[in-house]
Amino acid sequence: MSTSVSSAALFLFPALLAFAASSDLLTMRISNRLVLVMTASFFVVAIVIGMPLEQLAMHVFCAFVVLIVAFFLFAMRWIGGGDAKLAAATTLWLGFGSTVPYLLYTAIFGGVLTLLILSLRRVPLNPIVTRFAWLERLHNRKSGIPYGIAMAAAGIMVYSNSAIFERLAV
Repeated sequence: MSTSVSSAALFLFPALLAFAASSDLLTMRISNRLVLVMTASFFVVAIVIGMPLEQLAMHVFCAFVVLIVAFFLFAMRWIGGGDAKLAAATTLWLGFGSTVPYLLYTAIFGGVLTLLILSLRRVPLNPIVTRFAWLERLHNRKSGIPYGIAMAAAGIMVYSNSAIFERLAV
């Protein structure tokens, strides 16, 4: 595999997570298209690096388990549907070895993010800032928390421990 292909593949996952975080921040939405691109690109990268079929199956199984749990959390109205799908797509890339740290970091970063946003919502919004719809939406107490930011930060944090990163960074 050429160095340029390896470098592009190495940075694809963090770039997709950054896009998911910015999308969630600006629109309070993580698109299905983004999750599909993240999922499809995992399979392309797995083939390119020659991931063993057993390992590939374990990554898929891990993502499936996370998807089931995340949809339960969505049904309980604790997380959004985009968050549930993003969690599964992220763990598809990370596999079982990095999923527990990913989920722990997500919980920690998500808790800090939630407390920060709830604190900021108590402060009146400066009229200059109201020109930006996304800031006004973020400040709205009836609006949710863009948890995709915490999920993306956690995914980037543990990515270097994943099998894909280790194969590409050689």
